[in-house]
Amino acid sequence: MHLPTVDEILERSHVVALPMAVRFRGITTREALLIDGPFGWGEFSPFVEYEPGEAKHWLRAGIEAAFEGLPEVEGDVEVNGTVPAVRPEEVEAVLERFPGVGTFKVKVAEKGHALLDDVARVAAVRRLRPGAAIRVDANGGWSVAEAVEAERQLTAEGQLEYIEQPCKTVEELAQVRARVTTPIAADESIRRAADPYKVVALGAAQVGVVKQAPLGGVRRTVALARELNLQLTVASALDTAVGINAGLVAAKLAGSRAAGLATQRLFVEDIAEKRQLSNGALSTAPLIPDPERLHGLRAPADRREWWYQRVADCLPLLGGETS
Repeated sequence: MHLPTVDEILERSHVVALPMAVRFRGITTREALLIDGPFGWGEFSPFVEYEPGEAKHWLRAGIEAAFEGLPEVEGDVEVNGTVPAVRPEEVEAVLERFPGVGTFKVKVAEKGHALLDDVARVAAVRRLRPGAAIRVDANGGWSVAEAVEAERQLTAEGQLEYIEQPCKTVEELAQVRARVTTPIAADESIRRAADPYKVVALGAAQVGVVKQAPLGGVRRTVALARELNLQLTVASALDTAVGINAGLVAAKLAGSRAAGLATQRLFVEDIAEKRQLSNGALSTAPLIPDPERLHGLRAPADRREWWYQRVADCLPLLGGETS
């Protein structure tokens, strides 16, 4: 892949700030730099705390979509609904955003929350969507002992499809897997690891959760997914409609189980109309940003400059990449 210059990227860029309908990952506004490229739209939206060494992969993904173009796919992708770490009484309003969906990922182990809160949140999903498959995501927030106890309490009233990233390290994941019956999924241990194959080498997880942006684009994500030889879930990194375009392509090509790509519904407004859910699935047909929305959701000048500088900081780290 030929890399464009900073100027070539910025002259095609739009920086947007999307209001969140519910607090997610501690934020209420999601910022993103979108690239109107010669071969399509690309997105650069690493979370603001990520340093350039990690954020560069997100830039590569945006460049791939905008300056190379995504592989063509057709059809639909089954998706899961995402339940942030909300209070139990707020769960119903979140579920209503995902009509027809039969799988839900529930955020747990949020800072400032207790296991009791997580159990109540999961119980609310079970009550309101009986028969739905439930997976939980701890984002590495537990110790091994805490994860084992959490699995015991969270499965007291029913099975979980899997527990995603219960602990931070691969070694800890392997310990948890050996002590529980619920399958373990690896997310950060794949996408933020120097050696994602360590998950397989240690038998630390049965499921791999992959996200195309932090893995450097659709093609790299699909190649890695095939090499890992795990059951797969392709997920969103709280992408705008542009990033979801790429995620759906990756999910289709990688044969994802119910994908975590319906997160557009966590925004009050996005840069394109929300994809319509049909029988719990989303079409892979790409959505194109609406010019009026791009203008109306434009980030303040100081934030635009911040993102422009971020591109300038990250691009040199991609070096002379050609593939």
